[in-house]
Amino acid sequence: MSKPQEKKNVIRLVIIGDEILSGKRQDRHLKQVNALLKPKGLALTGVQMVGDDPVYLTKVLTQSFATEDIVFCFGGIGATPDDRTRQCAADALSLPLERHPEAIAEIEAQFGEQAYPMRIRMAEYPKGAAIIPNEYNRVPGFSIQHHHFMPGFPIMAKSMVAWVLEHYYSGFFQPKTVEKSIQLKQAHESEWIDFMEQFEVQFPTLRLFSLPSIQNDGTCTIELGVEGKDFDVEKGLKALIQEAENRQCRWQSIKP
Repeated sequence: MSKPQEKKNVIRLVIIGDEILSGKRQDRHLKQVNALLKPKGLALTGVQMVGDDPVYLTKVLTQSFATEDIVFCFGGIGATPDDRTRQCAADALSLPLERHPEAIAEIEAQFGEQAYPMRIRMAEYPKGAAIIPNEYNRVPGFSIQHHHFMPGFPIMAKSMVAWVLEHYYSGFFQPKTVEKSIQLKQAHESEWIDFMEQFEVQFPTLRLFSLPSIQNDGTCTIELGVEGKDFDVEKGLKALIQEAENRQCRWQSIKP
């Protein structure tokens, strides 16, 4: 797989599996990928959860391959009948499945004769794919057209995502951003909209966020914060605090 020549601004996840949609398992990929992206100054743009239905999964992947997005896909690349992601990816690209020689070598090295006849199926990828090393059990994932397919097990996927980031996208890394916020007591977002709009004009390099909550006792609070480079964040945070004090609104700092 060739390395990208221009910066991709969109990074997405596709999380695959009926067990996720049914609630039998709770997704952990979103939190894990965010933890890998943030120190590199990167962030997710979107997440999609999809079941194992091959018709719908192929449709989703066809639409996804038509973009220039960087996409991490988790789940459905095992050897059991309900693992359909490899075939759906091939169908979405109108490509045949082929056994990848590097993947064969890895699976044989891990399982020996027990790789046959079933485990070796996990070496079948869409023609032209490249492997993603799996340090946990040596069964690789695969990459094709800036889509990176990994197991549904977060314990395996973590090092594989890290490898993909370093191998293909290190040129996109940015300085790490920081996030700081305050909690406003007995506050309503509608009362702060004018200030928020003015803040975004004054601090265009910062991401302003507002997270309202209703406590069990009915108290309304807002977590109001900013994200960006450290020096800019400090200036933005001071502006938030100053506005809260000007309004005589009770507030407290929130630890990162």
